[in-house]
Amino acid sequence: MAKRLSPDYTLLATTVALMGFGLVMVWSASSVLAQDRHGSPYYFLVKQALWAVIGVGGMVAALRLDYRVLRRPAVVYGLIAASTLLLITVLFLRPVNETHRWIRLGALSFQPAELAKLSMILFLAYHLDRRAGRVNDFLPTLFPAGLLLGWFAFLIYIQPDLGTAATLVFVGCTMLFLAGVRLRYFAALLVPGALLMYRAVMVAAYRRDRIEAFLNPWSDARGSGYQIIQSLIAVGTGGVTGVGLMEGQQKLFYLPYPYSDFILAVIGEELGLIGASAVVGAFVLFLWRGMRAAWKAPDTFGTLLAAGLTLEIVLQALINVSVVLGLLPTKGIPLPFISAGGSSLLFALLSVGIILNVSQHGD
Repeated sequence: MAKRLSPDYTLLATTVALMGFGLVMVWSASSVLAQDRHGSPYYFLVKQALWAVIGVGGMVAALRLDYRVLRRPAVVYGLIAASTLLLITVLFLRPVNETHRWIRLGALSFQPAELAKLSMILFLAYHLDRRAGRVNDFLPTLFPAGLLLGWFAFLIYIQPDLGTAATLVFVGCTMLFLAGVRLRYFAALLVPGALLMYRAVMVAAYRRDRIEAFLNPWSDARGSGYQIIQSLIAVGTGGVTGVGLMEGQQKLFYLPYPYSDFILAVIGEELGLIGASAVVGAFVLFLWRGMRAAWKAPDTFGTLLAAGLTLEIVLQALINVSVVLGLLPTKGIPLPFISAGGSSLLFALLSVGIILNVSQHGD
């Protein structure tokens, strides 16, 4: 009798709950700003809802398609080629907010870096699965993996987007570690990696300002420290239970990007410690179920693919939460499933669809 395939419904329910909660909070955080800037309080909500519908369609498609189809070389290298082409193309398009991160699709926008992260995780899962038993061989295994990882990180860095590039490198290195790569290789890269990160921060004045603001935001309260100060005021105002949904004040032209980068601050103000803790708890649950799916996967490809996608989403959430609470320098990385951002939501849901597909084949 054939095995009945059932995905991880706990992971699915967690994802749907986060996405639905995100739509509510995008509406709460953006309605006044949307009315002022775009003439409709529903502007950001409608865009987010449209991307949510597209993303759910992608998640369902990924769930129904056997994940082992993604192991075909044509799929892996096709996505790598498409990601490279888009990452190069975006550099020649008109900048948005002085960066080359978005490709406009009419009223919507698309970030090639999101596709690049998915493609890189897929390539590493495929490549390391093929080299199982020889993952510590330099030329056939580590050199191609490191070369492509560095290439994608460089293309994202020059957009410029140091945070996403660093996230990609971290997830890639974690996948290499999970595949069995020896620690001495990571130790050898520690010093040059730290020097590269130091140089990347120091060559850009705005990055240096963010580091200084992180260390002492009150030294420039109306300049580089403004974002983190307003975020901490929002979180502190909420207390334990919050001031009530739609009742927050910091989102009213005080908190920068309250519907995207700092939406957790709005959650903290309106729903308090309870609401913010529930969001963090949901991502902890997501991490557990995603890594459980990876652990129970029937092959190495499925294990690395599910682990990489899970870690990418949770790491992004961890960075966003840390920035809002002043534990990391300010960086424009959205909160997965919750922040307004079409391509981020789309590829997060696609990733969940793949993880769910892996989970239904698990032992």
